[in-house]
Amino acid sequence: MKVITLHTRINPDKLLAHLTQNLNPLFREQRQEDIDFKIERVGDAVEISQPEMYDGVLFHLKIKGRELWITRNEHYVDDVNSLTVESILNSLFEDLTDDIRGVDLVTEG
Repeated sequence: MKVITLHTRINPDKLLAHLTQNLNPLFREQRQEDIDFKIERVGDAVEISQPEMYDGVLFHLKIKGRELWITRNEHYVDDVNSLTVESILNSLFEDLTDDIRGVDLVTEG
C-alpha cells in the first residue's frame, strides 16, 4: 500500500470526478492504446479496474483525512498498463491539492 499526503481535504466524489474526466484520455495519449478503465465509487473509496483484461480491481483509493491510501493489485505490479495508470494517477493527485506543497509520499510497501 502507498500512502500519499494531499495537504488538502478532498472527498471521494471529487476524486471520482477528477479521475473519470482525466484518466482514460491521458492513458490513451501516453500508451496509444484504446483501453478504457472502469472508475467507480465503491462505498467511500474509488476503484479502478479493467474487467476485460484483468481479474479484480487494479487500484483501490481510499481517502483518510488528508491522506490518500492506495492499494494496488499485487498480480499486476509489472504490467505496463498498470504502471502507466499509476504514473498518471501520481500526476492527477498533484492536481487535487490546492496547496503549494503538492503531495508527499508517506509510505510505500
